[in-house]
Amino acid sequence: MKIKINSILALVSVLIVSFSCSDNFLEEKRVYGLDDETFYEQPGRVSWYVDNLYNDYFRAYNSPLKSVVGLYNDTRSRLTEEIGGMQSLINPTISYVNASDGDAYYGARLEDKITNNPYTRIRDCNTLLENIDVKGASLDAKFRDEAKGQVYYLRAIQYFDLMRVYGGVPIITTVQTPSIEDPSIKLPRAKVSEVVAQIIADLDAAAALLPPTWNAANYGRFTKGAALAQKSRVLLTFASPLFNKNWDNSTERWDAALAAGLAAETQLTADGFGLFGTNAKQWSEMFLVNNSFCKEAIVVQLLASTSSAVNINNGWEGSIRLTSQGGRGAIEAPKEMIDLFPMANGSRPTTANGYDEFVFFKGRDPRFYRTFAFSGSNWPYTNSLLTAAQPTVWAYRWVDNSNRVYFSGNNNENSPAFVRKMSNPAESNASSFAFSGTDIFEYRYAELLLNIAECYAAKGEIANCLSYLTKIRQRVGITSANNYGIGTLSSKYAAIEACLYERRVELAYEGKRYWDIQRWMLYSNDAPNGIVANTCSKLGLTPLNGTQRTGYYLDYKTKTTSSADPLINARAGISVDPDAPDFSTQMVQLEAFYRNNLVKTELLPPLTPLDHVNNQPVKIDFKTNYYIMGLRQDVLATNPWLEQTIGWNGATASAGTFNYQE
Repeated sequence: MKIKINSILALVSVLIVSFSCSDNFLEEKRVYGLDDETFYEQPGRVSWYVDNLYNDYFRAYNSPLKSVVGLYNDTRSRLTEEIGGMQSLINPTISYVNASDGDAYYGARLEDKITNNPYTRIRDCNTLLENIDVKGASLDAKFRDEAKGQVYYLRAIQYFDLMRVYGGVPIITTVQTPSIEDPSIKLPRAKVSEVVAQIIADLDAAAALLPPTWNAANYGRFTKGAALAQKSRVLLTFASPLFNKNWDNSTERWDAALAAGLAAETQLTADGFGLFGTNAKQWSEMFLVNNSFCKEAIVVQLLASTSSAVNINNGWEGSIRLTSQGGRGAIEAPKEMIDLFPMANGSRPTTANGYDEFVFFKGRDPRFYRTFAFSGSNWPYTNSLLTAAQPTVWAYRWVDNSNRVYFSGNNNENSPAFVRKMSNPAESNASSFAFSGTDIFEYRYAELLLNIAECYAAKGEIANCLSYLTKIRQRVGITSANNYGIGTLSSKYAAIEACLYERRVELAYEGKRYWDIQRWMLYSNDAPNGIVANTCSKLGLTPLNGTQRTGYYLDYKTKTTSSADPLINARAGISVDPDAPDFSTQMVQLEAFYRNNLVKTELLPPLTPLDHVNNQPVKIDFKTNYYIMGLRQDVLATNPWLEQTIGWNGATASAGTFNYQE
């Protein structure tokens, strides 16, 4: 699947200004199937209708940290180890249990007006699926099939995100007329298994109707392989402990998820997809294949590099670039992420394996240097400002004799490392990188391989699991010794943990981590409904609850007599570049600079910790009822037949009764 959003918006814009009000596309959309009989006889109008659906789904998708279709905010990514900063759902001083605190994603009620929420998007899908073969019978059959295939896919991913947020939801596959009196539309919340069955039926229909690839003019649309890959993701979620009480003693759902993953792999491989590149440099360069085919990209949001009302620009580049480079300030990497990545030989970063957290950059997994920047690293960009370009980044502090604090390059960063993954060295800082056109990969081939590996692990087929994990590591240049550093996996639990670990590294900062934490219930050993699930204990993982995302400053060892940077001369000539032939020598120089000049300063009051409430450090506390959110008060009030989720109070404060684990 490719999301060609900018072309879509342009088409919609042209349409809006080209037709009278009675012929306006959005007016046609508003009446939900009550349009004139000629609408579906015109391929241009049908194409515009489908394209506007893409727009409604993906208009806000401009950062890889964002997830949840149609909404696309980064709230869930901020509930993980990837980014510090206290959020409501992990704040130990807040507890949500009432319907007034439920998640607003569902929307309020079905209305005859244009409201871009999940069920109006579903209704738009249903409208086309109901009408195109009847009112558009004169259209070319292939054209109709491809339109339907795209819409089946869209409906499927909308139901999938509703399922991930709420569990079971009403399944609506026909166009309904809003009414407070019609009992036929008062549909209850379906079981999660029923929602999954509907999603899979839609994805199977999409796969049967969509082409394996599109021509260049239509690059950006869903494909057959994307539908099969999405099926793998859905069934993997359904097999995971959150929705599968029998995950540990039955392989039925894991078998289904594995079959889906293998089918997607076969199809996509035949269609020219696969892992991109054979080394870490190429691994980083795949994210820069812009608005054209990249074999790794199963799902990609195409973005524009120019400012326009109909263009969507990448918001990522500006958010991660340092102030000294003309960006809006970095995304600081918590220490927990810095300490996560393997060593160069693939082993875990422990003291026994040679890891020194002060010189954390020394001897790491090749992906580390493409995921993070740090003081002394080369991070190029195109300079269009009047100031000189600063491709080598520095972020340390010094204090003068009057206790005034200064920052190198005005980079006030409370971590020694900052995210650089998916950054484009060709992007310009002319407008603080606001008009970056670098595409975003929503689903790539590596994730599919990791899905397959996890299914094999859960089934206890460790050799097969390892064969897929090692493909991921081999591609970035880790040597084959000791199973590419993975070692011997002694049990299915160790294999599952290895898969989740590899996902944390390979897919870091791509908007995937929260969903892995959620489906494996990794905040604690407790599960919703008062169950002790012990998933953390079984997998040998430390629960996230009770932990913190921590940062620290790098400070110059000695107080100074002026505001001048005391390390300008000491750092001269240092610029670490993993592509340089003398990279090893550069690393030795940088290590010496750190040891000779810098000390670590913890973020303790009066300094502001990464995770704090009123400047006091706090620890993550995610309540078990948050795994599946409750319906909001307005939804329950206008749809009183809907059950509230167990763990949440209903509209009248009565305890919820809907069990998403059936």
